[in-house]
Amino acid sequence: MNVTLLGTGNMGTAFAQQLHAAGHSLNILGRDAAKTQALAERFGASSQRPLAAASDVVVLATGYGDAVQALRDAALPDGAVVIDITNPLSADYMSLTLGHTSSAAEQIAAAFPALRIVKAFNTVFAQRLAAGPRVSATETVPVFIAADAETARQRAAELARSMGFDVIDAGPLRNARYLEPLAGLNIYLGYGAGLGTSIAPTWLRQS
Repeated sequence: MNVTLLGTGNMGTAFAQQLHAAGHSLNILGRDAAKTQALAERFGASSQRPLAAASDVVVLATGYGDAVQALRDAALPDGAVVIDITNPLSADYMSLTLGHTSSAAEQIAAAFPALRIVKAFNTVFAQRLAAGPRVSATETVPVFIAADAETARQRAAELARSMGFDVIDAGPLRNARYLEPLAGLNIYLGYGAGLGTSIAPTWLRQS
């Protein structure tokens, strides 16, 4: 796929690594021109804003507070598929700034109604993403996917599987109201409870 990555922080870097390893054509955009160029050169990616419009998928790997501006700057066409990985975290990362009646994903979708927003990867730490999807010989990190548009859901699932991740269909985009608190719990367990950043939530299924 042709993938545009918005963001060059820890998650953006981990995504660039995994997308490159999976053989995708990568375009990286970020606020810091020097950092963006260095990351693009590291993974053989382009860094051209006009290419975003022709992407099969756009990965929104900024913080939630920067998400709307990043999408405005990307100038995406109507119908573009955007994977939102953000969580609306407080300054200390130990709580969410919104929830129950909305979610970060729904707020972003409301700001850009012509885009097809998918909630995914928000429950995966950057360190876990960089380490890859395999936890053991029998366990694979899952990616929960919530979206209203079926074509967008399928494209996000295809991208996740191409990187080796399991996929769990989490239903419509409004279910990001559950996925974002799940990410909050994972962050607490990782940092607050000291379990580290190699953990990831999953759902057990009887075979």
